[in-house]
Amino acid sequence: MFLTCEGTFGIVPATMDYNGEARPGDFHAGYQEIEGINLGYLQINGTQMFALAQVLSDLFKDIPRTTISKKMETL
Repeated sequence: MFLTCEGTFGIVPATMDYNGEARPGDFHAGYQEIEGINLGYLQINGTQMFALAQVLSDLFKDIPRTTISKKMETL
């Protein structure tokens, strides 16, 4: 599952791109720091997507990642 982030935060944090220049329709990946959390992302056709499991585990640090993954499987 992926979480998209289009205009949600009201800021444009710095990104680190690993595929050179982005072209429309292309796929690329990188890391973006949001509110002090460094998250990996995929960008496909201009839509930036973050892995929901990573976002949840970084937000809820006191809950083990396996518990988050099991709850996501239930969904």
